[in-house]
Amino acid sequence: MLKLSVADIISRITAEETFEAVSDDYSFTIKISDYVHYACGAVHDGSQFRESLWDNCMHSAYDRWYEEDPATKQMVQSHPIVIAGCDSRFEYDLNRAPENAIYEDAWGKRLWHQPLSVKERDLSLSKHANFYKVVYALISKLEQMHGHCVVYDMHSYNWRRWDRHVPTWNLGTANIDNVRFGNMVEAWIKSLSEMRLPNGIDSDAKENDTFQGNGYFLKFITQNFKNTLVLATEVKKIYCDELKHIMFPEVVAAIEKELKYRLPAHAASFIKAFPKH
Repeated sequence: MLKLSVADIISRITAEETFEAVSDDYSFTIKISDYVHYACGAVHDGSQFRESLWDNCMHSAYDRWYEEDPATKQMVQSHPIVIAGCDSRFEYDLNRAPENAIYEDAWGKRLWHQPLSVKERDLSLSKHANFYKVVYALISKLEQMHGHCVVYDMHSYNWRRWDRHVPTWNLGTANIDNVRFGNMVEAWIKSLSEMRLPNGIDSDAKENDTFQGNGYFLKFITQNFKNTLVLATEVKKIYCDELKHIMFPEVVAAIEKELKYRLPAHAASFIKAFPKH
């Protein structure tokens, strides 16, 4: 893996070079082993939280972990194109627009003892902006090469805060073109529902049951690229004990194994339905 500036990363994408890199400020990683017609994103995978914020933060490391999406990068790491955040969403949230990316409070609890300085806010927002410069360059290149592309926007969610049954997989589709891409949505839901998971875990999948796909990552791509479908794919946190802070690596590995063939199969059907003219 290389350490590259944002300018270097974009230059390599423009030149269609394959590479794996971390940004020079360690805020995100990107891997491109082949310029295929699909990409995976894990914007909430990260848990880094810079030292200058530690004493001012009212949330514990566990509080932050509880709301992050650990292991979502690992679930898709075997695919040719993966971009993932390294920093905690409590520093800045890549799935929110810049004006809302820095929390004042989080899930009903004030986040900072004292308001952040302009310097601290600007540093966080510069990381947010750099990430989206790379996203824009990447999707521009994929659309240029293939005409259409599909992005699998991976997330997880805490199921114990719900007082009803919630699905293992939720697909948020409120902000995509469902008339145009509806068949692809249905196919992805069907594939997710057929997963075989360990420990007796069911793999039911529903559309807009718990979340509707209102994240900025999806909206940014959808608003800037008319031929790219973003599938906001949320897995219920059946791969950890969210209350005891314990990961279940066998479940993470099983999800990765299932996605290793389900995801490319779905992407192949997508490009067959939307070939380059």
